[in-house]
Amino acid sequence: MKPRDRKKLTLKEFLYKYRHFSLVSLYGIAQVFFQYCERTVQPKYYMYSSLDNYIPFVKYFVIPYLFWFIYMGIGFVYLGLVSKKDYFRLCIYMFGGMYLCYILYLIFPNGQRLRPAITENDIFSRMIKHIYATDTPTNVAPSIHVYNSIAVHVALINCPRLRKKTLVKLASLMCMLLIIASTVLIKQHSILDVVWGIVLAVVLYPIAYYLPGRMEYRHVVTSGANDRYNI
Repeated sequence: MKPRDRKKLTLKEFLYKYRHFSLVSLYGIAQVFFQYCERTVQPKYYMYSSLDNYIPFVKYFVIPYLFWFIYMGIGFVYLGLVSKKDYFRLCIYMFGGMYLCYILYLIFPNGQRLRPAITENDIFSRMIKHIYATDTPTNVAPSIHVYNSIAVHVALINCPRLRKKTLVKLASLMCMLLIIASTVLIKQHSILDVVWGIVLAVVLYPIAYYLPGRMEYRHVVTSGANDRYNI
């Protein structure tokens, strides 16, 4: 076999081994759904709580807000490389929640009126202006930023490889909390959007992490019983 042929074979094996990464394409489909909601949904309900008045606008929190994309990427890549089981659970948990959010936006069209007028022109202010321009203040509850951050953190701390990695889990927790805080500190979301994002994460958690384990346990028990009867 020629060296070039062996290289091609190795590439095929690599692509086959990590073919599960193709599920990330569901994020692209989710973005298409999101853009549809952005263009068609007209808010009828505006998310607001008196607590929003006590939350300051802190432009520097645009950094953790944008770090959300990197945080998600780290979660998917790491779990896809070391634990297919946890990777698939993350896909079920995250994409299931995202698609449900879009359905909720259509059923409960919502928005917010919390954005301040930004007059400064420093780099942080310019980043927020860009976010405001590309992401309209609609389709905000539940907050996908909040929900996805929780989904990644939950997936990482449930991974067997990380259960004894206290510093890694603490770092993930800090990333999650900073991202969640950033959603209200740059006035992208009301505190109510955060609450509903957390509620959604709690409701869907058993579907991604409890039910699959129960079904696997029942399958093992049933298979064992059938084996005994077939002896």
